[in-house]
Amino acid sequence: MLSPGTLFDLLVAQEIEFFTGVPDSILKSFCAYIIDHSPKGNHIICANEGAAIGLAIGYHLATKKTALVYMQNSGLGNAVNPLLSLADKEVYAIPVLMMIGWRGEPGCKDEPQHKKQGRVMLAMLEAMEIPYRLITGDITTARKTLREALSYCREKSAPFALIVRAGDFDTYNLQDAGKSHLPLTREDAIKLVINSLSDEDIVVSTTGMSSREVFEYREKLNRGHDRDFLTVGGMGHASQITLGIAHQKQERKVFCLDGDGAVIMHMGSMAINGQQKCANFIHIVLNNGAHGSVGGQPTAGFDIDFKQVARAVGYRTILGAENEGEVMQALRMVNKSQGPSFLEIRVNKHYRKNLGRPTVSPIENKMSFMEFLS
Repeated sequence: MLSPGTLFDLLVAQEIEFFTGVPDSILKSFCAYIIDHSPKGNHIICANEGAAIGLAIGYHLATKKTALVYMQNSGLGNAVNPLLSLADKEVYAIPVLMMIGWRGEPGCKDEPQHKKQGRVMLAMLEAMEIPYRLITGDITTARKTLREALSYCREKSAPFALIVRAGDFDTYNLQDAGKSHLPLTREDAIKLVINSLSDEDIVVSTTGMSSREVFEYREKLNRGHDRDFLTVGGMGHASQITLGIAHQKQERKVFCLDGDGAVIMHMGSMAINGQQKCANFIHIVLNNGAHGSVGGQPTAGFDIDFKQVARAVGYRTILGAENEGEVMQALRMVNKSQGPSFLEIRVNKHYRKNLGRPTVSPIENKMSFMEFLS
């Protein structure tokens, strides 16, 4: 395995001094090291992977230097447009060094939402004519691979991808995990929401820990899973799935259980949610200020005012809560108010280490959910 510090030093030695991207579970040790050791202003966690490519382009235009952009391969789709329509050597010819975590690598056990992405990732890069190399735990090989990658970037003025597999990095944990004194965990808040629902209410939960916590709590209550659509992939799109359902099922309340990182990733969706004025649409953001599912790296969640954003884009009912009493009061209000409604629940970063995963497949979840809707 390769030490995150060793790779960081190799990059700096090759004049890679600016880092940006969206955190990934395979890259979490490297991301944590960057957070702890990059000089202020030399590292920005972006809203989404396409935005990170844009930031790297701006950095190159201003400095003539090459930035490193990190991402999970599921985020490659967000990056395709700026890679092909901006950075490509036939357009603006911008050198960008990418580091991509390979979820769903063929032959390795992974979740359903990662399998197809993992299988087609290398073919996607080849179709985009972006060369790539796997980076190994051998420091000599890693140094050689890095030199080849940067030589290509700089000589061709074009992107190059370094592929990282599960287990390639030694473990490194954030030195400052940013502990929060907020009383509720996300799981606590999810339980309060579920307990407040009627039998006809519909739930769409966002990707990551949130959907796993919804699934486990339904299991504990022995209520089945047909009421919930578990958005196990497609980070940032849960609210638009919810809106699509709410438009067609206007006689029933439809709840979106979202996350701060997911909302920030595609915040423009909030404008559409507000514009459409669906009275049965209830958007609940469980804000822990972190990318909790991939290592706890910080988001801008605690630094921005989601409620002001919701107000500005046209949500009718806007509420916030931080403790059990406030959550219960807010849920009573959204249940009797006209939507679109927005509720931000601020929670701490803690989650159970023994949290399980859904035992039904996405297809099974879809079928039972559609039957419930009908």
